[in-house]
Amino acid sequence: MPPRALEPAGVALVDKPSGPSSFAVVAQIRRMTGARTGHAGTLDPFASGLLLVLSGRATKLTPWLVGLKKRYRTEIDLTCLTSTGDPEGEPVDRHPPPDENELGRRLEGLRGEIELPIPATSAVKVGGERAYRLARRGVEVEMPVRRSTVHALDVIAYTGQRVTLDVRVGSGTYIRSLAIALGGHCATLRRTEVGPFSVADAVAPGAFATDRLLPEADVLERVEAAGAAPKRP
Repeated sequence: MPPRALEPAGVALVDKPSGPSSFAVVAQIRRMTGARTGHAGTLDPFASGLLLVLSGRATKLTPWLVGLKKRYRTEIDLTCLTSTGDPEGEPVDRHPPPDENELGRRLEGLRGEIELPIPATSAVKVGGERAYRLARRGVEVEMPVRRSTVHALDVIAYTGQRVTLDVRVGSGTYIRSLAIALGGHCATLRRTEVGPFSVADAVAPGAFATDRLLPEADVLERVEAAGAAPKRP
């Protein structure tokens, strides 16, 4: 296969819908541009929201973008644990939800520097193989624990069964792991920010056009202004 083109170059802010994988969205844009294409942080198929898609020579910016802080809005069902921590898994435990005081105690324990198990359906390699592939085959493995930073975990609404949270986390934090730690699963998940970039400025995959690509210099300036990139590539 011939190498992919280095033009058009830039970063697209894409609002991924719930359903397709991040890989499918990247492939869709690659077909439109014919350029080398990648992303700076995947979203699960059930999740929606901001996906940074890098095109052409801008793919070299990946190391400067994958470590950016992220913000999510998630609705967590506190009455049911699932095998995956999201609505795609099988229910494994149903139970009464916590009252508001107990929910507050659980949330307080999840703020700051914490350690959480990586979900079994993640792309992390265990014994040289992707964890989600092992999970699909029914292979049970002990998942490693990852140190994560939760900068903010704010309650937007609580119905008594489901809590809606505004979450700000460091890179590599699994929101599904937070949901499991709270005793439930992510019913919905939407990424609203990646570093200085907002989903409010993103377009649907089908509405992408090359004139929406942010130039590499502009991307780096915004990242550096946010204090997230000490030097340029």
